[in-house]
Amino acid sequence: MKITLNQDPAFGETEVIINCPQADEDILRLVAMLRVHQRKLVGTANGERRLLDAKEVLYIDTADKRTFLYTEQGVYECALRLYELEDSLGELDFLRISRSAIVNFRRVRSIRPEMGGRLLLTVDSGEKLPVSRQYAEAIREKLKKWERSFGK
Repeated sequence: MKITLNQDPAFGETEVIINCPQADEDILRLVAMLRVHQRKLVGTANGERRLLDAKEVLYIDTADKRTFLYTEQGVYECALRLYELEDSLGELDFLRISRSAIVNFRRVRSIRPEMGGRLLLTVDSGEKLPVSRQYAEAIREKLKKWERSFGK
């Protein structure tokens, strides 16, 4: 892979162009990583609405029909429903871990098997998140994909 960086003050904005014979899984992952730096979510805390970078979000969960975004800085309520966030953030490695939660896989520090086929994830803040059996296999598959991509 050839990588070129052109810097010029005359450029009005940053533009990323990827030239390739065919977009394979690694290229698509690279594009998704670039997009995560642009993706913003709106969260409310203490009556103040804030724009949050998606990459800052550790996990998302729901309680009492309300959706919450968890970052290392705090907890923010979000107007979107969990399934809407799952659909829009899936390409950025956000994965469902239970009926009421999604995790940013890029912010998972460790994965530990639990009894009954469950998993326990630890995110960058140190919080531990249980993964239900129903979603554990998707987490295992994601981990295998990442391991394979690093072996190339």
